[in-house]
Amino acid sequence: MSGLEPFRRRLDELDEQIAGLLGERFAICREIALYKRAHDIPMMQPGRVVEVRERYLARGGEVDLPADFTEELFELLIAATCKMEDELIDAPAGAPAGGTDSP
Repeated sequence: MSGLEPFRRRLDELDEQIAGLLGERFAICREIALYKRAHDIPMMQPGRVVEVRERYLARGGEVDLPADFTEELFELLIAATCKMEDELIDAPAGAPAGGTDSP
């Protein structure tokens, strides 16, 4: 099994990077939600969703990701970020903008 260790270490490093990048993506989405809230912009921007989806699928194809995986991952990300944006936009004024469930 020791022959697998370098691969596993690299996977662990990549998983750490992926989690960090997702954290950054959600942080930016929180900022977007607060901007939309402050400027009375609707949460859902269908044209933008289509644009990002097309780019996401194309990039997935460029790096040989299975199309169904790429599509499901995109849908999961969009659903989670839209939910978060909805919650932040609808939160009472002065509510914290964090991404935790603190009491």
